[in-house]
Amino acid sequence: MIKKIMALIVASGLLLGGCASQLQQNNENSQNSDTNSVQSALPLLNNVSYSSLSELSYTDRSIKLDYGADPLQYGQLYLPKTVSLQSSLQQKAPLVVFIHGGCWLNAYDISHSRAFSQAVAANGFAVWSLEYRRTGDVGGGWPGSLIDIKQGIAFAKASLAQYGVDTSRIVLSGHSAGGQLALLAGSQIRHSDIAAVIGLAAITDMQRYANGSNSCQSATAQFMGGSYSDLTEQYQQASPNQQLMHPATLLLQGSTDKIVPLSQASLSGIPYKLVDNAGHFDWIHPQTAAYKQFVILLQELLPL
Repeated sequence: MIKKIMALIVASGLLLGGCASQLQQNNENSQNSDTNSVQSALPLLNNVSYSSLSELSYTDRSIKLDYGADPLQYGQLYLPKTVSLQSSLQQKAPLVVFIHGGCWLNAYDISHSRAFSQAVAANGFAVWSLEYRRTGDVGGGWPGSLIDIKQGIAFAKASLAQYGVDTSRIVLSGHSAGGQLALLAGSQIRHSDIAAVIGLAAITDMQRYANGSNSCQSATAQFMGGSYSDLTEQYQQASPNQQLMHPATLLLQGSTDKIVPLSQASLSGIPYKLVDNAGHFDWIHPQTAAYKQFVILLQELLPL
């Protein structure tokens, strides 16, 4: 199975590049919901801002489920229209476990990724979007945030089948700081439990990232609880590039990302695809070329 997945990653026309018009044509030819069809008719965007995420219109049809006792230990389950909770003959949907970013800070919660999760579900996938304790929350930071993510994944495997989810077909993905957590979780849980791990503008080298000067890079020491010189072993444990990754791991990185530098992908030792003219937030904005590439990859990995 792993060899098949990696062959898809390498052979996919998506990963060999392609222009926005071809991506739009591929999207229009796929069997998507009415909502997604409307989105596919819109011009594809690039380099969107964080504030643009809050301007997206969507209807949140998610089911909120607790995976732990803390109020922040919950997930939102988004189901495609192909799944009906009332039908005993329902079609089970493959699952995307998603971890939002936000510099690990509790100032940035799950809300900025809700339109993204709803859009992915409109393409036929169940989405288990995890909230978790972050820097500033009791129990958050390192390693508490990762512990939450692993607990949320275990809950999905044990409990989501009753909602029409195919828990034998899972892709784990995360964006930015959430990408760092997804990569680490994918390296630590049993590889047979998930089909692939996708990092979207993921942070892979905590020491190198902490040396940067943007606001997210400056938040790294807060997340870790100190500097690299004082917590060398912890920084290494928190760096995906220092771990043995899930064998089907891929990084998607935008060439114009100003928050997570290209070096986080190119120097990671992890297979990556560079997407031209894609900014940091493009991956979680449903009207961008980068988002379309992500969905096409999901369709390759988890055929509907």
